[in-house]
Amino acid sequence: MAEDEPPGASLKPLVFRVDETTPEVVQSVLLERGWSKFDQQERNMEDWNLYWRTSSFRMAEHVNVKPWQCLNHHPGTTRLTRKDLLAKCLRHMERLYGTPLYQFLPPTFVMPSDYSKFVAEYFKEKQALDAKLSYWICKPAELSRGRGIIIFSDIKNLIFANACIVQKYICNPLLVGRYKCDLRVYVCVTGFKPLTIYIYQEGLVRFATEKFDLGNLQNSYAHLTNSSINRSGASYEKIKEVVGSGCKWTLSRFFSYLRSWDVDDLLLWQKISRVVILTVLAIAPSVPFAANCFELFGFDILIDDNLKPWLMEVNYSPGLSLDCSVDVSVKRRLIHDTIELIHLHSLRDERKESCRAANGSPDVSLARKDSGQGSGLPYESFSQLGSRRAFSKDGTPGKRAVTECPENQHPCQPREELSRQEVRPPTREPPKAKPKARARHQALKTPIPRVSLIQSHGREKGLTLCVQPDSSWVPGPQAGNFVLIFPFNEATFGASRNGLNVRRIIQELEKLTHKQCSQVAEEKIKRK
Repeated sequence: MAEDEPPGASLKPLVFRVDETTPEVVQSVLLERGWSKFDQQERNMEDWNLYWRTSSFRMAEHVNVKPWQCLNHHPGTTRLTRKDLLAKCLRHMERLYGTPLYQFLPPTFVMPSDYSKFVAEYFKEKQALDAKLSYWICKPAELSRGRGIIIFSDIKNLIFANACIVQKYICNPLLVGRYKCDLRVYVCVTGFKPLTIYIYQEGLVRFATEKFDLGNLQNSYAHLTNSSINRSGASYEKIKEVVGSGCKWTLSRFFSYLRSWDVDDLLLWQKISRVVILTVLAIAPSVPFAANCFELFGFDILIDDNLKPWLMEVNYSPGLSLDCSVDVSVKRRLIHDTIELIHLHSLRDERKESCRAANGSPDVSLARKDSGQGSGLPYESFSQLGSRRAFSKDGTPGKRAVTECPENQHPCQPREELSRQEVRPPTREPPKAKPKARARHQALKTPIPRVSLIQSHGREKGLTLCVQPDSSWVPGPQAGNFVLIFPFNEATFGASRNGLNVRRIIQELEKLTHKQCSQVAEEKIKRK
């Protein structure tokens, strides 16, 4: 058998491989799309297309991956997903490119190495505040789901045994009905060389189940938003002011709620996207090359009452358990759209062509503002994708090519089996309480044309898995509910080809930020 041909090339179903950590929803969605589950008793050991598991892969597994195979993890990303390493990376970027740009991470001290620095800062702040209390939070570096977290104002209560971080506690969070919340934003990096980042236009908002109260720092149900903690709380099933029962909303419902209070949701979404780009940039230059893999991250973002997004942490293999109806609506479609994004469906038709280099760039569809299917997110996203042109081979603007999905056809409908019944998308839920301020944006009642890369182009030879994108490759701006946020213009496209020019990218981000702030200021003047 030739090295560049997969075993069983005549087989039509795509094959996914799992282990004991693979989430059930991933397996369910792939089976629904017509995939077959790998069975080593019946198949050749190399006869699979996607290996999805929670744990990381060894570098040897990345090196030995075949052209028709794909792994759901990229090597070298733990510096984002370990809290102490993330703090060190962002601190390094702050020293290189300036404090204002990287002020989205609360002041953080890595223990035990930064203990003396923390003590000095603690007493300096205590003296400055006089009688007022300062608040800090201690988090174990490697634990998740809220385990081992301590919130304190008295340094005597700081106790730690293993590696951890001590962080300034955000004591002015944006409250919904007096309940604290944070956002789980899904981000997929389809490659680091060249750097290509997509953000998911739906997500989760996680609520504490008891009212926020700085007078009782030991009440985890008031200060922590982890659903694994709040599901066991006495107030979980109660009808809570504005929030309702349970502890989760969809992200689209949250943005709809913000609009009802006259909040510029598009500006907030742009700020969040900028946090994502700057965070990934912190590790991108040092990530080793690996073909045929991707990484799905869960960014935890807290919004304060000044509408500033703060990065809390980045999650490796974000939880995909289905614990409530909100989980089902968001996470099932997330997996569908992730499969759309990585383009594995094309292997069925192009297995024999899978090792041929792509000649020329594919026609790139234009991502447009997308709030169809009842969604309420600010879909113009970070760089106003709705007004951006596609890139040509040399990084210059190309022609527009907008493709609408057929009416009543769900954009993440499996291409493996087009006749299968469509997946029901999440619906927007209105705020429980009547807002005091008039909505700044009216909810869109008519569907907006959606763009699906697969529907637009069928077999895109420029995106086959075995070919690592070269300097002529152009990332598609949208797949399902994933929207491209990097590269976001011609300059960043050029700065991410043939190496990563981080300084140039930072300059472009600063330009874009300044432009967006000017637009906001002009709009405020017009509204007066």
